[in-house]
This record gives sequence, structure tokens and C-alpha cells, in this order.
Amino acid sequence: MNHSTVPQQLPLDLAGTPAFSRDDLVVTEANAGAVSLIDRWPDWPAPVVVLAGPAGSGKSHLASIWRAKAGASVVKADAIEQSIPQVREAGPWLLDDADIADLDQNGLFHLINLARQQGSHVLLTARRFPAAWGVTLPDLASRLKAATLIEIHEPDDALLAGVITKLFADRQIEVEPHTVSYIVRRIERSLAAAINVVERLDYAALSQHSRITRALAAEVISSLDERQGELPL
Repeated sequence: MNHSTVPQQLPLDLAGTPAFSRDDLVVTEANAGAVSLIDRWPDWPAPVVVLAGPAGSGKSHLASIWRAKAGASVVKADAIEQSIPQVREAGPWLLDDADIADLDQNGLFHLINLARQQGSHVLLTARRFPAAWGVTLPDLASRLKAATLIEIHEPDDALLAGVITKLFADRQIEVEPHTVSYIVRRIERSLAAAINVVERLDYAALSQHSRITRALAAEVISSLDERQGELPL
């Protein structure tokens, strides 16, 4: 096999900037509500939308699709005030990880007001809904209470299987459905874990000049489990 002909670049970025287009997005009950809201833009029920869900559920993936669709500017959650002069004419805006401890509360309040004035939108992603953010600025808390809240759940079996199948297909690798099902049952329930195991399996198959089988999947996943067990507490 000529290894140089096998694509080595992940179709999704582990740092959270997926390369999937909207047409490639796998939709199941776990993310259908969030996908529907992204598709409806700019017909949103409120200027501010909060997309909340656990780590690895695909929030950043959906936010990336919306950013491309809306032409949104990215604002850092801990430095919003400094960014407002540069993005004043560039709404809508995307703000990831809005529930960080050092959220720029004054900046977010002003950004929301700017969106309301311009008839634009702000999409916030977070692991929790605003009531759990510990917001201390009363005016901001009031604005966030008026936001539209949408939850994305941790990936279900169908979503993980669909993503894994597509990741292999993008690498021009055929994997039996029973092997995909085995992988889904054994890995952490996150899209990042799915991406990681596909990359590891592709590398292992190339190294061993073998197909990706259930036995190889068991070997690779066991190795990943052992490495995680060695991490310091």
C-alpha cells in the first residue's frame, strides 16, 4: 500500500473548528433541536441564543456552521469590551465558552445591547444555561433571562455511529457496521473521542498493513484506555 495516498488530515479539528459542511452534518435526536435553530437563522425568536450542552456534544461544530452561514465575528468571552470597537459594524457575533469564570460581564451586556440596536444576533455556547453562570451584573442577568435557550445533548449511539462512519469514509476506508457498533459501545460519549479513535485506528491499520477490524479496534481502544489510566490525578 502506498501510504502517501492515504489522507492523514482529520476532517474535524480537535480544537473545535470542524471542517464538516452543513450538508455533511449527522443529525439525530441528540442535536436535532439545535440544528433546526441554526438552520432557521436569521429567523430567530430573540437577539441572543444560548446553545448549551456537555463537552464533546458538538456545540463548537454547530457554532462553526452558523458562523460561516451568518458571517459572524468571533468575540473572546474574557475580552469582549476590548473587541466591541473592532466589531461594532460586523454583527452578528459568536461567543464560545460563555460560562467561563472570567466572563467579561460588562462587555457581554454592551454587546447584547448593540445586537438589539442593530437588529442582529449573538450566539453564545456554554456547558450550562445562564442561570448557572454566576452572573453578578443585574442588567446582564436580565438580558440573559430574555435569551432563547437551546440544549444539545451528549451524542447518542446513532450520532456517534454516523460520525465515525463518515470519518472513515472521508479517509476512503470501509469499515463493517458491526465494527463501528463495537467502537461506539467502547469509547467515551463525545465527538472528540470519535475523532481520536478514528485517527488512531487509521494509523494502526497503516502501520500493520491490515484492515480495520473489531480485533484491531479492541487493541487500539484498550491502548487508549491504558494511557488515560496513567494520567496523574
